Amino acid sequence: MNRTLIYRIADKDAALKVEQYLRRRGYSRQNLIRLKKIQDGVMLNGSCCHMNWRLSAGDELTIHIRETESSEKIVPVPLPVDLVYEDEDILVVNKPAGMPTHPSMNNYMNSLANALAWYYKEQGKPFIFRCGNRLDRDTSGLTVIAKHMLSSGILSSMAVRREVHREYLAVVRGRVEPPEGTIDAPLSRKPGSIIEREVDFENGEAAVTHYRLLKEKNGHSLISLRLETGRTHQIRIHMKYLGFPLIGDYLYNPDMEHIGRQALHSARLAFRHPITGEEMDFSAPLPEDMRMVLDGPSDAGQL
Repeated sequence: MNRTLIYRIADKDAALKVEQYLRRRGYSRQNLIRLKKIQDGVMLNGSCCHMNWRLSAGDELTIHIRETESSEKIVPVPLPVDLVYEDEDILVVNKPAGMPTHPSMNNYMNSLANALAWYYKEQGKPFIFRCGNRLDRDTSGLTVIAKHMLSSGILSSMAVRREVHREYLAVVRGRVEPPEGTIDAPLSRKPGSIIEREVDFENGEAAVTHYRLLKEKNGHSLISLRLETGRTHQIRIHMKYLGFPLIGDYLYNPDMEHIGRQALHSARLAFRHPITGEEMDFSAPLPEDMRMVLDGPSDAGQL
């Protein structure tokens, strides 16, 4: 991917070194190292410059990001992709249930990464898969992908600072009580398993989930969940810990009467754009299989 960024130096940034200025804009040390290796990667007023040069008010600093390689182990495969948003720096995708995010054992050719590799191959563009919020295979909904090294690094830093806000929708059996609250229960890997996690107050990593009952119908509840942390299987384990495990969850609650996958959907994703700083807010409607659990196949209404 190629990306050109132009910064006009303001009075408040005068006398900063180029490196200091870029670091304040969110460039990581690794970003700066890679830019040094790109011919004319960093230019000041039209001329190549060094990172220790000092800036003056009114200067024009130009950054050229050029990435010519693609992810080596991701095979381009013509799979449908539901693109919600795309610009020069990021794309937001509504991932269907049943599609892994990354290739893995027994899933080398059917992942979101495979689909996007094909999407960009058809455009004749190199593409390195950098997913900002990985979803489990059977979790549907929104995920953000960075299109180059800078947007990837800034999104990662934002996630660490909890500046990427996520809301999930889940379906459980019965009525959730209390109807809203916070689950603060640390998680760790379950002994003897490489996949399962469990609540572990002695050795677990901090995990916090806020939940709220939205609707009760047809013997089930629709729950809104917001994450403060992003531990593996966090929502699935926390809801089980509360006493209301997600239906269809083959690992933690194999209640497959109404749905064949964990009833979990990434419904909303909000964050500041990593490059422009614009506030971004995306939503994806409840998938049909989850809607049918609540409304039944004959109800045409949407949530």
